[in-house]
This record gives sequence, structure tokens and C-alpha cells, in this order.
Amino acid sequence: MTSHAQAITAEQPFTQERVALAAAFRWTARLDLHEAVANHFSLVVNDQGTQFLMNPNQMHFSRIRASDLLLLDANDMATMEKADAPDPTAWGLHGAIHRHCRHARCVMHVHPEYATVLASLADSRLPPIDQNTAIFYNRYVIDNDYGGLAFTNEGERCVKLLSNPAHKTMIMGNHGVMVIGDTVADTFNRLYYFERAARNYIQALQTGQPLRVLSDEIAEKTASQLDAYPEQGARHFSEILSILDCEEPEFRN
Repeated sequence: MTSHAQAITAEQPFTQERVALAAAFRWTARLDLHEAVANHFSLVVNDQGTQFLMNPNQMHFSRIRASDLLLLDANDMATMEKADAPDPTAWGLHGAIHRHCRHARCVMHVHPEYATVLASLADSRLPPIDQNTAIFYNRYVIDNDYGGLAFTNEGERCVKLLSNPAHKTMIMGNHGVMVIGDTVADTFNRLYYFERAARNYIQALQTGQPLRVLSDEIAEKTASQLDAYPEQGARHFSEILSILDCEEPEFRN
């Protein structure tokens, strides 16, 4: 495990992955998508999908540097007995995902305002009322069986809902949201747009006016077009890195 005071050295592996994940934490804090020190991201670093980087236990996203990230093994059942163990709910959720769900290379779990409001409704579906909400048409799953904090048993239950690779967003009923993806850029972009989509929907509901819901055909067409939109997530994240390099360059340390 890395010490929180340790800078990246030549011996510390996965530098590029660490930098990308650290940037995601910093930008998530800037957008106020996190909640105190309670949320967590992870990124797989081996082909088997079992070794992953994750944030240290209860460290604020705005302070996380590349060298702070823990390198964990999903199959190491002694992880929580070690001195630098992660948050137990983070281990319960992300450890289970990386043991059982190989297509989830990057996992981001947060409690942002509008996504959490959506997750608190009896009907947590996100209808395609605009371009942002259409991104997620037929591409999310709802967890309707919240069972308390995401310790090991709850994590194992949640991961069963991610068996369909097309479902890259989980609306975690009574809890928050989790998004998965292939890379940090891909996953963060999905998280960003899901919160925007949830905000649009919740604010539309607040008007009390009838919703203009897209047809199934147009919603799927729009979602497919956005799936194929060239380099949108990568370009978005590249701009984030450029801003952080100017304003908070220590995140790379």
C-alpha cells in the first residue's frame, strides 16, 4: 500500500492510471458531486480485472493525489486487516464488482444531489425528455432492494445487477448512483451527464407541467448516436487535465 505522504516514484506502478483517477477525484469535488468523505472510485490495472486503484479511507476528494491511491486486490480477503485498509463499504462494493464483473474496468460511486433525489423516488426511472436523458435510454438499471450500507453482502448483491454490459449506470434506490466504464474518461463523462440528466428531469417535474417525452424510436436513435460520438469523453477529460495542470498541478504527485 502507498502512504498518503509518499510521492510517486519510479517504483510506484501505474502512474498514468493514478494521475487520471486523481484528476477525476479533484474534478468531482469541484462540481460538488461527492458527499463529504463517503464516496469512492476504483480503476482496474490488470487484464484479469482483479487489481485496482481506489481512494484512501475517508480522504476528501479535493486533496487526493496520484500517490495517495491504494493498490488493492479483489481476491485478497485479508485487505481489511491491513494498516492502510480502505473504507469498509468501498471494499464491500468495489471489491465485489472487481471480483465478478470484468467489464467494469472503472467504477464511480457517489451521492450527487439530483441523482440521489431520483434514486429516492418510488419510480426512479429516467424518461427521455431531452438529449441528456436520452443518453441513458435502455442503458441503466435500477436497484430497488437497498439493504443498508454496502458491506460485503450488500456489495455482492449489487454486483448481480451489472451482469448486462449495456447497463453502465445503476440508479441505487434510496442511496445514490454508480457508473461503470472502460476508462476513467469514459466513466467520468457518464457520471457528469447522468447528474445533468437527473437535474433536468427533477427540475422539469417541479414545473408541474406535462413532460415532452421522446418516442422509443427517437430515444434509442439519440442514445446510439451519442454512444458513437467521436472521442467525446476523452476530449472532455483532456480539458479537465489541462485545467488541473494549470491550477492544481500537485494532483499528479
